[in-house]
Amino acid sequence: MTPFNYSRADDAEQALALGSAPGAKFLGGGTNLVDLMRETVERPTALVDVTGLAEMIEEREDGSLLIGAGVRNSALAAHPAVRTRYPVLSRAILAGASAQIRNMATVGGNLLQRTRCTYFYDNEGARCNKRTPGQGCDAIDGFNRIHAILGASDACVATHPSDMCVALTALDAVVHISCTGGTRSVGLNDFHRLPGARPDIETVLEPGDLITAVELPASPIAAHSSYRKVRDRASYAFALVSVGAALEIEGGIVKDVRLALGGVAHKPWRALKAETLLKGGPANATAFRAAAEAELADAKALNDNGFKIELAARTITAVLSELAGAEV
Repeated sequence: MTPFNYSRADDAEQALALGSAPGAKFLGGGTNLVDLMRETVERPTALVDVTGLAEMIEEREDGSLLIGAGVRNSALAAHPAVRTRYPVLSRAILAGASAQIRNMATVGGNLLQRTRCTYFYDNEGARCNKRTPGQGCDAIDGFNRIHAILGASDACVATHPSDMCVALTALDAVVHISCTGGTRSVGLNDFHRLPGARPDIETVLEPGDLITAVELPASPIAAHSSYRKVRDRASYAFALVSVGAALEIEGGIVKDVRLALGGVAHKPWRALKAETLLKGGPANATAFRAAAEAELADAKALNDNGFKIELAARTITAVLSELAGAEV
């Protein structure tokens, strides 16, 4: 592990001042960053501990929910407002990692966790453009069963590992960011980047930017939502495919729908094409399957992950059918 300086911020202003130093990283629960430091994939020269900042969950008068970046995943999943008004989020969090990790991991840190691609972690023997830009990507012609089928590039086929972010994407969440020049807000769907030629640049954050909160807008459809994660084993495994969905039906017709996928792309994948096809159409398994196939029409399989295309289509159909009370 590379030597580094450690400091603890008492407030956001101090955190920004400390975090603006070259090579500095913000430290939340450390459930991903510390592992990457041990593997020398991450080499920060300074860690700024922001645990204890922004730990509130605020229910607003307009029905929205403001979640501090320092809120622990377990606390968010258990919050009554989340369980009743945004069940897809509670279920997604509980599907991720172990109880011990959820007790440590923070909302802000979850947004910033990095891929679990084995080539990314292999700092000694594998080429990885995400770790070292311009080096190449051994995953493309290597063992790529867990890798992307949507939005990948010639530079990177890694997938985003978060369950929570899939639910937040489906819920139209907004990320609040503080920086030395003020504040700004970014929709969760625009917060993470597709790999392109620079897969090492994973979000729209600039150096020294601090995530302060995530906002969930008021949404009647969100109360009728669910999350399903398909993985190799029932516990402590990352998604091969996951689906976060919300559905509103009126007279057998889809009035509104939200749909996001995990385990299939470099970022949580908002299924906008499927949503457009579903709105105003029949709420049945046939329509759900057709929308899923349309969303996956541009999917590109690698040597080992072609099964994900059919798996994603079936999972989308099953989740929407469950929400609609229809038979698959």
